[in-house]
Amino acid sequence: MRREIIVFLTVVPAMLAAGQSPSSAPIFGFGPETSKAEQTWEARFKTIPDAKRVHANMQHLAAHPHNVGSDYQRQNAEWLVARYKEWGWDAHIERFDVLYPTPKERVLELVSPSHFVAKMDEPPLAEDPYTHEKSTQLPGYNVYSADGDVTAPLVYVNNGMPADYEVLQRHNISVSGAIVIARYGGGWRGLKPKLAAEHGAVGCIIYSDPADDGYAQAEVLPKGPMRPPGGIQRGSVSDTTLYPGDPLTPGIGSVPGAKRLKISEAETIMKIPVLPIGYGDAEPLLKALAGPVVPAEWRGGLPMTYHFGPGPAKVHLKLVSAWGQKPVLDVIATMKGSEEPDVWIVRGNHYDAWVNGADDPISGQSALLEEARALGELAKQGWRPKRTLIYTAWDGEEPGLIGSTEWAEAHAEELSKHAALYVNSDENGRGFFGAGGSHELEELVNSVTKDIVDPETNVSVWKRQQAALLVRGGRRGGGTPSQDALSQTTLPIEAIGSGSDFAAFLDHFGIASLSIGYGGEDRSGTYHSAYDTPWFTDQFGDKEEVYGPVLAQTAGVLVMRFASADVLPYDFTSMAHTLKQYDREVKELVKSLQREAETRNRNIEMRLYAITDDPKQGLQPPPSLVAPPDVDFSSLDEAIASLEKAATHFNAARAGMGMLNAEKRKELNAELTTVDRKLLGDAGLPRRTWVKNLIYAPGTYAGYGVKTLPGVREALEQGRFTEATEQLVIVNKAIGDEANYIEALVAKFGAGQ
Repeated sequence: MRREIIVFLTVVPAMLAAGQSPSSAPIFGFGPETSKAEQTWEARFKTIPDAKRVHANMQHLAAHPHNVGSDYQRQNAEWLVARYKEWGWDAHIERFDVLYPTPKERVLELVSPSHFVAKMDEPPLAEDPYTHEKSTQLPGYNVYSADGDVTAPLVYVNNGMPADYEVLQRHNISVSGAIVIARYGGGWRGLKPKLAAEHGAVGCIIYSDPADDGYAQAEVLPKGPMRPPGGIQRGSVSDTTLYPGDPLTPGIGSVPGAKRLKISEAETIMKIPVLPIGYGDAEPLLKALAGPVVPAEWRGGLPMTYHFGPGPAKVHLKLVSAWGQKPVLDVIATMKGSEEPDVWIVRGNHYDAWVNGADDPISGQSALLEEARALGELAKQGWRPKRTLIYTAWDGEEPGLIGSTEWAEAHAEELSKHAALYVNSDENGRGFFGAGGSHELEELVNSVTKDIVDPETNVSVWKRQQAALLVRGGRRGGGTPSQDALSQTTLPIEAIGSGSDFAAFLDHFGIASLSIGYGGEDRSGTYHSAYDTPWFTDQFGDKEEVYGPVLAQTAGVLVMRFASADVLPYDFTSMAHTLKQYDREVKELVKSLQREAETRNRNIEMRLYAITDDPKQGLQPPPSLVAPPDVDFSSLDEAIASLEKAATHFNAARAGMGMLNAEKRKELNAELTTVDRKLLGDAGLPRRTWVKNLIYAPGTYAGYGVKTLPGVREALEQGRFTEATEQLVIVNKAIGDEANYIEALVAKFGAGQ
């Protein structure tokens, strides 16, 4: 952050009392006069969020286990509604009854060559009173696993990702008819049983290896923050890459009278039984395996030699669930816009948890509540958003983004007409700012983060993010340091696919979306376990809640700017520049696939694998590859060029648009609201019609991970080359339609009359 802004934040009360304008620099999306007023209101807003209140919110919401359908989840919903009403919002609960299986019987035992019964239990910690509330805790399980009772040989598959099955194939190891054991990490948990089933496995066990979040990283609980031997990572294995939400009501809200599929017809329910366990239960199973020793990169942190199997280990796995319906209770709070009430800004963070969930998701939800309280206080001082704010606490995110998806599907027609922005957060912690989403929002995000102070380094969160890019390649590290960031005034945001409540808004409805939050400093092993409690937060997390108010400030200022801008602050230039990057990537993908196929097939023909592989290992050569043909991307180049040209015209006309009379601006913003809908494909993506966004989508074999230009990219990766060409035509037209729509808006409103 600029030095003058840091000084400004320390003297803002005196400046406000004197009636001074905080800054003369205009805000993106505002004219000079409206910019001054906005800065004054933002200054007032940023003084309101309070760390103690954020912490109190966390302690209340995470005081007891509160999974979907639990009594304390209902109490939390009612408490949230009461708070919103207290702060001046119009609030209510919207209920959806959804399929939500819970386990009745879980059995996992080693039956050969010795006998061992897995405990599958998380022992309470003497130091943590929250872990003793066992009677209301959900046990460790993977929701939407199939029921089953199978006994079969065990095979270790590392992370259970596609590359791991290529290694197994080279070692002549089949998982057909076997139960696989995979370690968490390397990819989304739901891909592990999905890929196992596709390779013929009859069951799947997923365990947390201490190399990833246990004693190999730091001391375990209660002495340190890492996962103890009994810690279990719960989670959904619903195939949300096809569609999120209630598995029985794809595409429609799960309301009374909705047409529901039979359970056997639901494509997103896993086809084999799946159970998660801790590394204390996994160690005896893995020790019983024989066969070749696994490659070095497959070896975890357990004190043993890791083998592939199969044999002599044989495992009995049984899972029986109660396949009933449970209520999902979404809390919806509204502040109506004063000038353009039919333009909606939706802000969300879920509040359901696997157990107490102090970090995931309550660290984010407690900050969102303080953000909403601050906006309510601002409204009492006379501020009103021009556009309607809808603040939400989503239920049912953990089992499969259910609450947000069902609400969005139930309000599909309204959202398609009115929703201009969705802003998501989830868990929040100490460290660096992170943002992902629609790239026409990149300039807005940058403008906000330059005006928010990082509480631990006393520079702007933008400056700290820039430093992370320069030094370590991003806030998480492990990337390639980017020296370009030194000269950039706009830092990139990430593309997003799925994994949190933005999915329905972005992937299905084509609503400009963001997912934001802070983190990266504190590592732990409590994710989705019974140890994610307020006690843990006070011992090892952001005890002082210094980043709760910062998230409230960041999201709140972003919402205020979008709600009050003269012209909706989309920057289509950033979108066009990002699409040029995606264009370069798919061109390079074709070339790299051609090179890989040429090299692989040459090596097979020349028997190079047979010559170089250790003869004692008995390895098979990798399979031959089919090279993609050359692809003509000139139409994509032309479509992106037309969008870039339209974006330039729009930016040139923006100042004049801000001078339009109120009715004309209202008409312009109403039309801008729907601009991203042009990037939807009516037929959806191949083999998953619910996912309609042609620019961003969760990858079929990437889980939460995003695939950009997904129809083209995935067809190339999966060897469907004719389909890639067909999808290229579709995405070219969508980008061209987006450009034409923007040009039409410039022609209609660009004169500034």
